[in-house]
Amino acid sequence: MNGSTGGYDDQSTRQRLAAATQYSSDKTDLESVVVRYEDRPNRCTIVPRECPEAERVTTWLTADARAFVDLEDAR
Repeated sequence: MNGSTGGYDDQSTRQRLAAATQYSSDKTDLESVVVRYEDRPNRCTIVPRECPEAERVTTWLTADARAFVDLEDAR
């Protein structure tokens, strides 16, 4: 056991968190990609636009597309 309850190595978890914090400024440009499926809900993935390709695998958010709302509709 490595001390992590999530099954991740604590050092790699710290590295991912450190990488993610560089995008935690007040304004971060985001990019979204929607993958459309015929037999299940479409999925939307959001990543920081300036995120290096190697870090995209750990710096992202994905959810069913219907979980996202237009910003103007939410105001």
